[in-house]
Amino acid sequence: MNRGTPSTRPSPDPAAPRCVSHPSGQALQVQRDGDRLVVSDLHPPRAGEAPRDRIGRWQWKHDGGESALQWLGPCSGEPSPAHQLAIIEAAFTFEPGTPTLTLVPPFASALNLAEHGLALPAPGGLQRVHREMFFQHAPMWLPQVPSPIPLRYTLTEKFRHPLRAAKRSGTLYQRHIPWLDQTFSFRSLDIDSDLPRFHRWMNDPDVAQVWQEDGDLAKHRGYLDAIAADPHMQSMIACLDGEPFGYFEAYWAKENRIAPFCEADDHDRGWHVLIGEPGFRGKAFATAWLTSISHYLFLADPRTRRIVGEPRADHRQQLRNLDRSGYAKVKEFDFPHKRAMLVTLLRERFFADTLWWPREDDAPTSTLQART
Repeated sequence: MNRGTPSTRPSPDPAAPRCVSHPSGQALQVQRDGDRLVVSDLHPPRAGEAPRDRIGRWQWKHDGGESALQWLGPCSGEPSPAHQLAIIEAAFTFEPGTPTLTLVPPFASALNLAEHGLALPAPGGLQRVHREMFFQHAPMWLPQVPSPIPLRYTLTEKFRHPLRAAKRSGTLYQRHIPWLDQTFSFRSLDIDSDLPRFHRWMNDPDVAQVWQEDGDLAKHRGYLDAIAADPHMQSMIACLDGEPFGYFEAYWAKENRIAPFCEADDHDRGWHVLIGEPGFRGKAFATAWLTSISHYLFLADPRTRRIVGEPRADHRQQLRNLDRSGYAKVKEFDFPHKRAMLVTLLRERFFADTLWWPREDDAPTSTLQART
């Protein structure tokens, strides 16, 4: 999957000193000092925006394998919903092996954790947050949370599939990557502004060898125009701290060429990727985008139970990376242009096994691009 330049950026470091959270698009920073956690706004309010609570302090208690979070203040009042969500994400980030967190009152009255499926009642009036439930809460990572479109079937050529919602523009997903201390994001591709970059990436010899889409500007505009007009695909640009480095295509499997080979369910998803900037082709970056693309696709529609892919059957490096990221090899099959391996990732496994977080023994090696 990659023959790219080794990264000079830091390798995964679970002991990151801070976590940046984005509940409902609000950027909050959580810093750890022993058993104390401090939440603060990462950016000041914009002009005309109502002031927000600036600082929140929490006590993190550990007792016999149990973890609990208690609000310390400011003493008057209660934590805001955003602060409460940020502190939960931070605790699971600082200690990824923690399966549950107990919250000690007071709670944010404007946020009913149980109602949102984020917590279950615990004895003594407490609430217990389960990690695999929390990381399915889309507003933590999706600035725009689409409501699932009501089920109505339609036909696209020979494919019968659910009607798809209109594509969204702007930032689609954002997540702080602790081992890079940078914010990873997906945004929708804008043809006019992104075409020169896309054209340059497609003509990179390493990219062209895999994608076989090198050519002139007119060819690449036509390529992107076709995807923009196709309801089952969306073009996305991957960024770190706002710097574009890769191109992704997300698709609905039911109306894709892979459908006949995987018994596609109505809401199965898939993706293609190319990493266009050589400086972003290292191991630390691969763990960022491999974990994030799966997370994004599962969050974008709660009905998506499986992600599928069709890498080349002889692309050993790519298959190793997918395997280490939780994708199971199912079978080989033939497309007109290649012999492919069907790979799948189940929603249940992704969230139960915390596959949004790299493990030292399983972290992917350097990766480049693939039409998976």
